Amino acid sequence: MTTELGHFALILALMVAIVQTVMPLVGAHRKNAAWMSVAEPAAVVQFLLVAVSFAALVRAFLLSDFSLRLVTLNSHSLKPLFYKITGVWANHEGSVLLWVLILTGFGAGVAVFGRNLPPLLRARVLGIQGLISVAFIAYSLFTSNPFLRLARPPMDGEGMNPLLQDVGLALHPPFLYLGYVGLSVSFSFAIAALLEGRVDAAWARWVRPWTLAAWVFLSFGIGLGSWWAYYELGWGGFWFWDPVENSSFMPWLFAVALLHSAIVVEKREALKSWTILLAILAFGFSLMGAFLVRSGVLTSVHAFANDPARGVALLLILLFFVGGALTLYSVRAHVLQAKGVFGVVSRESALVFNNVLLAVSALVVFVGTMWPLGAELVTGRKVSVGPPFFNVAFTPFGVLIVALLPIGTLLPWKRATLKRAMQPLWGVLVLAISLGALAYAIQTGNSALGPIGLVLAAWLIGGSAVDLWQKTGRGGLASKLGRMARLPRADWGRITAHAGLGVMIMAMTSLMAWETEDIRVAYIGEPYPLGPYEITLNGIEQTEGVNYFSTMADITVRRDGEEIARLFPEKRVYPAAGMPTTEAAISSNLFRDIYVVVGDAQDDGGWTVRSYIKPMANWIWGGMIIMALGGIISLSDRRYRVAGGAVRKTPKAEGVPAE
Repeated sequence: MTTELGHFALILALMVAIVQTVMPLVGAHRKNAAWMSVAEPAAVVQFLLVAVSFAALVRAFLLSDFSLRLVTLNSHSLKPLFYKITGVWANHEGSVLLWVLILTGFGAGVAVFGRNLPPLLRARVLGIQGLISVAFIAYSLFTSNPFLRLARPPMDGEGMNPLLQDVGLALHPPFLYLGYVGLSVSFSFAIAALLEGRVDAAWARWVRPWTLAAWVFLSFGIGLGSWWAYYELGWGGFWFWDPVENSSFMPWLFAVALLHSAIVVEKREALKSWTILLAILAFGFSLMGAFLVRSGVLTSVHAFANDPARGVALLLILLFFVGGALTLYSVRAHVLQAKGVFGVVSRESALVFNNVLLAVSALVVFVGTMWPLGAELVTGRKVSVGPPFFNVAFTPFGVLIVALLPIGTLLPWKRATLKRAMQPLWGVLVLAISLGALAYAIQTGNSALGPIGLVLAAWLIGGSAVDLWQKTGRGGLASKLGRMARLPRADWGRITAHAGLGVMIMAMTSLMAWETEDIRVAYIGEPYPLGPYEITLNGIEQTEGVNYFSTMADITVRRDGEEIARLFPEKRVYPAAGMPTTEAAISSNLFRDIYVVVGDAQDDGGWTVRSYIKPMANWIWGGMIIMALGGIISLSDRRYRVAGGAVRKTPKAEGVPAE
């Protein structure tokens, strides 16, 4: 009965979404306050109905209700409780329902927290959000219904993909969806602005916190996925330019560009059309990511579906929203006249250049991701585009962005001189180059990647410190520290995020340049060297977990004869899924990971063992956390929580309160 209630609630949510779309948009067109007022309660009711539907699906998984087809295909009675819950979204149908839940949640958030928005803008934003909800709820009901029953329920389920039975990947999709779907609010604001024909500082101040929140969630989601791939897949890397990774990275890049572009709109009322276009592209590439992951056109270790029919439906949704938005943009963009005038050397110009580099970087990733598909359609032959292409094509743009970022943050608005902006940065530049030269002198026989990465990281972190110091103005140390404590949180957030990016660059280049690798057949009791360490395979044990069988190695790591770690890498087999997994064992400290993976048994009694020393590995995700923390600090700025201060009075329309 609960399952039927969940199904019925989802159908009701679709009806409410239709009402939320039609009445506010028509009401805004006619300046009818009564019709526009329907938007807020409709958004909240729609979210509550979807929440009931999602709760019903969670209950079915918790109770192992194998009369539900989705539970049978993705759960098992022996599965731990935590993974029964996460199994709800570890599949196509459940993940679509989670997407819808988050989508309606953002719509309800706009309704509740956007009451200081001008009535016309609020009605249009919620109307567009309702239209997006109509598309995805209909997609869930008609192509991906999670509530389908089985006529003859089995005694037990088939279990979940063992690779997904992990804390990192259990949390990865919800955070990723919060980022993907959060960009729908920016999209709705952009379409509402095109319909209204107005973009101003107030609009930018309203759209920035929603975009910033989506960017923070997307950052955490990408970070969790990278962390999971690092320790779970046994590959030992942090980024593989996998199509699914790329599908989340592209909207992340556009979101960064949108955040910086919105600053120019807010401060100088320039780049209006460009900012609207970025909002459309950011959400458009989120939809593109959903299409790539769920259509089966590209293969990935963590793609959700391989169903052409569902892919066609998603493609139609993508074409409708992005194609319709770009058509509206081509018709209405001319009414968004920019007012700000700025010089070639100015903060505005620096942000424009930053935007162009980010957008081109995203397009490079898009071309590399889609090229195999296009080539196969044209030539009929499979073409592979791997990390070498992305590293060569993407890296120059990333280096340029990082190199110019500290300078751009110190340039004043409207007009500036490069000489004056560089004055406080010369010391940082000398220090960064010195660190790189020192690293290059110490290392022997390695590439210049590590030293160059250290130069860029030190330049960015040092530039962030100078930016913070310059914000405190003139005076003694005590007065500077006092003013530093009173700086707006948005400034603290920006500086923290830039420093976090510097930490990530330092860690990534250090790992790639100075990693030590050893792959061999190891024999029990016979130690072998790994850099300054000594690795010994003590034995192999067959063990049994809750829902798997394991071949576990017992490995000791010593340095100068002293034991520093005991590691237990595993090869697991999950009988319900009939699938093996590799569980790496990692010994971590502040500066390195010792990473060990056990492979197959050999005929002579040995075992294949892969061992690595990965310098600064944890700082990759530490830097990402710092970067996302910067976004959270900025979100706490009162200017973003209370956008009403930016509201401008306009003449009162018939039946509509003054804005």
